[in-house]
Amino acid sequence: MTNIPAQLVKELRERTGAGFSDCRAALVEANGDLEKAVDVLRKKGQATAQKKAQREAADGVVGSYIHAGGKIGVLVEVNCETDFVARTEDFQRLCHDIAMHIAALDPRFVRREEVTPEILEREREIYGAQARASGKPENIIEKIVNGKMEKFYEETCLYEQHFIKDEQRTVRELIDAMIAKIGEKIEVRRFVRFKVGEVTDANRKSSAPAPGDAPSAKA
Repeated sequence: MTNIPAQLVKELRERTGAGFSDCRAALVEANGDLEKAVDVLRKKGQATAQKKAQREAADGVVGSYIHAGGKIGVLVEVNCETDFVARTEDFQRLCHDIAMHIAALDPRFVRREEVTPEILEREREIYGAQARASGKPENIIEKIVNGKMEKFYEETCLYEQHFIKDEQRTVRELIDAMIAKIGEKIEVRRFVRFKVGEVTDANRKSSAPAPGDAPSAKA
């Protein structure tokens, strides 16, 4: 299928943020099926991100977002490879959207790999006890626990969360799509979320930093 309506390309661009030529090519590959074309672009983004994973992302910006009349604020460091990309509108918008997402969903970690073994062990023990208390047989408790651990990652890790402005994709997929679009490695390095009246370990550490130290963040 080569006769792709411009309106369909436009809709795919709005859904994914990918460029015109990439959207048209994805629709051709998907034979005009919009949902399949979205999957094509996501797979392309994931493949591109994997190729660039070993490259150094030493530039970037600190994005910010203030919400609820100044009651919630977020700072997030998003890295890329060059200052040129860091100054582009697309990258700046990505940083703003990620900061807004953090303000809304309050993740605890950037990636699942950052969850400490102590936290993982505690969560697994809790889920296992819940399954046994409900009378589940031992041979399926492990499956139940594994399923709940995946849900735990989805709820607490930024990259695993569904993006607040497009719940059809995760924050990781959002970043992968931008990597595919601009051709550079992009990654969230750290973030901190403040809420008026709320005291957390991160807030305590950042309230009185040692001389020369940067404010503490969640990651």
